[in-house]
Amino acid sequence: MLLRRGLRMFSCPWPAVQCRTVNSWDYSRSLAVESVLSQFKSICGEDGLSVGEAVREQHGRDESMHRCCPPDAVVFPRCVEEVSALAKVCHANNVPIIPFGTGTSLEGGVGAVEGGVCFSLRNMDKIVDLHAEDFDVTVEPGVTRKTLNTYLRDTGLWFPVDPGADASLCGMAATSASGTNAVRYGTMRDNVLNLEVVLADGTIIHTAGKGRRPRKSAAGYNLTNLFVGSEGTLGIITKTTLRLYGIPEAMVSAVCSFPSVQAAVDSTVQILQAGVPIARIEFLDDVMVEACNRYSSLSCPVNPTLFLEFHGSKDSLKEQVELTEDITQTNGGSHFQWAKDADTRNHLWAARHNAWYAALALRPGCKAYSTDVCVPLSHLPQIIVETKEDLIKNNLTGPIAGHVGDGNFHCIMVVDPNDKDELNRLRLFTDRLARRALALDGTCTGEHGVGLGKRHLLVEEVGCPAITVMQALKHTLDPKNLLNPGKVLLPFSRESRQG
Repeated sequence: MLLRRGLRMFSCPWPAVQCRTVNSWDYSRSLAVESVLSQFKSICGEDGLSVGEAVREQHGRDESMHRCCPPDAVVFPRCVEEVSALAKVCHANNVPIIPFGTGTSLEGGVGAVEGGVCFSLRNMDKIVDLHAEDFDVTVEPGVTRKTLNTYLRDTGLWFPVDPGADASLCGMAATSASGTNAVRYGTMRDNVLNLEVVLADGTIIHTAGKGRRPRKSAAGYNLTNLFVGSEGTLGIITKTTLRLYGIPEAMVSAVCSFPSVQAAVDSTVQILQAGVPIARIEFLDDVMVEACNRYSSLSCPVNPTLFLEFHGSKDSLKEQVELTEDITQTNGGSHFQWAKDADTRNHLWAARHNAWYAALALRPGCKAYSTDVCVPLSHLPQIIVETKEDLIKNNLTGPIAGHVGDGNFHCIMVVDPNDKDELNRLRLFTDRLARRALALDGTCTGEHGVGLGKRHLLVEEVGCPAITVMQALKHTLDPKNLLNPGKVLLPFSRESRQG
């Protein structure tokens, strides 16, 4: 059988061709590899398969610090039927499958840690079905959020889930992505109505029924949310049906600085407790503000700062703004710096979305790693203050930016990848941070996912009985452990792979 655990499809590559002396097992294996590649070509065409080193490396890394793990081949299906046919070939030959959208994930989720074939879904880029009157749309995995919102521009609708990167929408569903608008509009888990999914054996399912798109349902198990956040380990998402929202009549953004982290986060909690339907409320610590000032040409005071945005009618905005400004000034906040026109507002939020690159610019030549813990709002001031103290004590560069409206924040750790001592301090810090969040009834990952680096923390977070249920679900849907193996859950045994 092809590709048992620990073996690579191209260990030399093309072992029987390049090596003059080969044993019969090597030759048979080479023939099996050629047979599989031939079947791939027959399904998606000569230009639908690549074994080139550059293409494989491109599809073996994301935006994380995890090392590049290139697949042995990359296929480019054009429709769900081709995805299904390719999956059947992989299933018959025990070849691992790694789905790939745009590669913007942050936890090593696209690395081919056990070899196999990457299913690059960029050619499936159709906006399949828009129902403006019902506020929903169905898209293929090659469609990104920016592409969708450009398409929707003349309809008065938009899709607000905004993780910053121009990620693919099906990839966002696979990782349960979130972002700056989550405090008002929710995460992907709240906005996916239906999914078309190809299972490990090539079976095509629709999690809410084919073509169905009700706003709510009590019919059977919630299969849709089973696959949202599964990170490609349970199935390949080939279509997603999403909720849409009306573009607000008016939007206005503001910046407010504070004398301390505690004051900024206390204001966040009080604004939400007051019932202000705020659209975005983002926290930047003093280090991050200085980085954004330099990188994005802002002129904010170098203090703990909130970026805020309000959506609604002009009359409702006035009420929201007045109440919010009263709360912030009670906590020692400055008067709002306004961004009322679209260009100024876009510049402000572009600076927030570029925080990753602003942090990297603090130490040229270094690499970045982003944490993403999330805690209940009442514990948010405590964990941010303790985290700042931890960073200073351990001499680490980790500017903080967070979606504090839902209790989620990021330390963007900037480290020298060649400094073993600093990398060790980073590892210990991230473990302390995650366990600090768990001790405060939170999670080790608010939106980036588990991927490779947080599997041990997942066990601590949900407990062994829940992990056993997850493993049972994985084994039922993917008994050979072919779908993105090595991610989220610990690997299966070799015997389970052989089926």
